[in-house]
Order: sequence, then structure tokens, then C-alpha cells
Amino acid sequence: MLQFKAPKGTTDILPDVARRWQYLERKAAELFSLYGYEPIITPVFEHTEIFQRSIGMSTDIVQKEMYTFMDKGGRSLTLRPEGTAPVIRAYVEHNMNLLPQPVKLYYTGPMFRYERPQAGRYRQFWQLGIEAIGSDDPAIDAETILLMINYFKSVGLKELTLYINSMGCDKDRPAYIRLLKDYAGENREKLCKDCRKRIDLNPLRLFDCKEESCQLVMQDAPKMIDYLDEACKEHFNKVRQYLDMQSIVYIIKPELVRGLDYYTKTAFEVVSPLLGAQNAIGGGGRYNKLVEEFGGPPTPGIGFAIGTERLSIAVDKEGAFVSTDSKMDVFIAIADEAAKSAAINLLFALREAKISADIDYMGRSLKGQLKYADKRGFKYTVFLGSRELESGKVAIKNMETGEQIEVPLNELVDKLLEIIKQNQPSISQTID
Repeated sequence: MLQFKAPKGTTDILPDVARRWQYLERKAAELFSLYGYEPIITPVFEHTEIFQRSIGMSTDIVQKEMYTFMDKGGRSLTLRPEGTAPVIRAYVEHNMNLLPQPVKLYYTGPMFRYERPQAGRYRQFWQLGIEAIGSDDPAIDAETILLMINYFKSVGLKELTLYINSMGCDKDRPAYIRLLKDYAGENREKLCKDCRKRIDLNPLRLFDCKEESCQLVMQDAPKMIDYLDEACKEHFNKVRQYLDMQSIVYIIKPELVRGLDYYTKTAFEVVSPLLGAQNAIGGGGRYNKLVEEFGGPPTPGIGFAIGTERLSIAVDKEGAFVSTDSKMDVFIAIADEAAKSAAINLLFALREAKISADIDYMGRSLKGQLKYADKRGFKYTVFLGSRELESGKVAIKNMETGEQIEVPLNELVDKLLEIIKQNQPSISQTID
């Protein structure tokens, strides 16, 4: 028999995990809004050139990892491998430069990269991120980093390490690139095949290589931070000053270049010791030339992205998830067929009153219904049958304590609202 399974590198997000993700997204939306960020939703696929121009032709993402296809109109399209380029494309397309600056946006959704599946990273993976577009003020760099740290704290993460660096800018980077190329050329034979190509394509990518031989070579390579011009150096020092003012602990990591070509000036990354070897949980940086790449006016920007899968794993290992219990409030147990119509009417009356409720749709016996209600974790069960309809009174059972009370049928909805609102451990205390 043919068995259908999710494609390699993808996974189904089942309800227990999905509830956790929704919690993480709610916490993000609450905090991001507090900082003035508004939601934006971009297409899952874009014209391929969007990513070629922004991420860089020499990156592994563009060369090896993008899901690119030709549509029926002969257009080259790519499933988005990251979230910043689509947001900047939208910023330019919709003339958001005419809005009060900076424009602050946040997003969440799936990204796609063809790479070896590993812990916390799939070929379809989720990110949540922010972009602040329009300001080159080092204070907003610090705010962006602080927002990421505060978000991690808000979901209970404690053991985090923040790395920061400066990627330089137009004036200082060309001279540094020549210096780095010379150094790499002298050590060409010690580098892997891919890194030998990177020497000419984009030598900054040499710092990203995971091959041990390449890492040993790059330990002694000249670092961008040592060759910053005065303006870039002052910007970076200001960022550090603002972080120091907020008592944010960080480590300057000169080899931190991030994986995308569009970064300039500030770059940062946060890692968690709870994630093992693949410990990067989020990162970002400044991209002052990206808007121009898409045909917009000279416009600075900065942002970050957080991997939802790795974040969820870290929060779980920290034991910091608040209860994502999905227990419903009320189960209506139908004692006999004669009460079914009344039970359905009651069901919708409870839902109308914002009480989560359900009934049996499988024809179970009364005993089977109670076992089902217990297994599903309903908080209360209401018994409804011919006898209850005749007497006009129904029993409410607390499924945790086993206690029961009897209330008039026409007062049932109000009584349940009172019980649920009070959330008392013993429903007997709710009797007038």
C-alpha cells in the first residue's frame, strides 16, 4: 500500500507544538507593537532577481539553496529563503518612503532553503522578524538589538550570548576586501574548493565556512572591525554606548559577517547554549544599500530574524513555556436521543456566550461519553436527558474534582459563566 509522507526536510506542526508557536507569535506581536512595529504579510514567492540582488550571487543561499522554478508564463520565481528582501521590495513598490520615517514592520511565516535537514532547521522553516527602515541613527541599532533580547526574555530564555560586529561601509570596505583577498590568496591551498571560489566572488563568505581547515586559516585573517573608517567606527561605538547604558552584555566577534551580502555596519547574533552545535537562535544587522538595490531612494535600514523552530526548542528546554492547555470548558453529555435537539440548542447557546463547548458526534453510550470528556480534558460536563428536560434542572460535574451541582436549565448558561469566571477549585463554592 502506498504510504504518503511529508517531503524530506519538512514536518507537520501538530496541535501541541502549533499552540506553542502561536504563543511565541502572540508574545512577539505584543512586544513588537509596544516598540511601534506594525504587521506586514508578503508573498511566499517572489521574482528570483529579488534574492539574487539582495542576498548576493556568491552566497550559498543563491548558489545552492533556493527553490527556484519557472511558472507557466516563463517567469523565474523563488520561494522566499528569508524575509528582509520581500519587505524591502514592498517598501519600495508601495512608496513607503513617503510615510513618516522610520517605517517599522514585523512579519512571521515560512521560508524555504534546500539544505541538509538538521535540529531546529528544515527546508521549510518559520521565522519571525522586524525591519526598521529609514534611519541610520545608532540608537535604533541598539533598540533593535534590545528588542530581540527583551523578546527572548519575555518568553523565558535566560542563558543567552549576544555577539556584535561592524561590517563597515562604502568607504572602508573596498580596501579591506583587497586586503582579505590577498591574505586568502596566500593561503589558497589550505582552503576548501568552495572557499577558493569565494576568494574572487566574495571573500567575506570565507568567514562562514564550516570546514575546520578554512576556520583555522580565517582565525588569523584581517578583520573588518580593525579597518573601519572614522564615521563607521563612531557609529559602532555609539551602538555599544547605548547597549552599555542598558546594561546589555555582549561580545565583539570580529569574524561575525552573517550569511547575506546586504549587511553594512552593525551585525549581531544571539546564541543559546541549550541548542547544541546549531545554537544560533536569531540575528540581524543593518542594510543601508538594500532599498537602492530595489530602485528606491538612498534609505538605511536594520532588522533581525528569529527561527521559530529553534526558539521553540530553546524555550522548551528552558522549561519556560507557559501552559498552552487547550482544555475546553463544557462537554454536554446526552443521556438519550430525545434530548439531542435540546443539547444542540444548548451547545450553540454556550458558544454564543463565549464558552467553549462540544457534544458527542459518534453515538457513544453515556459511559463512553464521560470517558471521552475525561480523556479530552473538559473542565465541566453537563448532563442532559429526558429527565432533565422534564424537571427543568441539569447537573454540572467538575471533571477534576468529581463534584456535582444541580441548577435550573434556564439559568445554566449564566451559572457556567459565573463558575468559569471565578475559576474556583470547588464548584460547590459557587452555589448561592
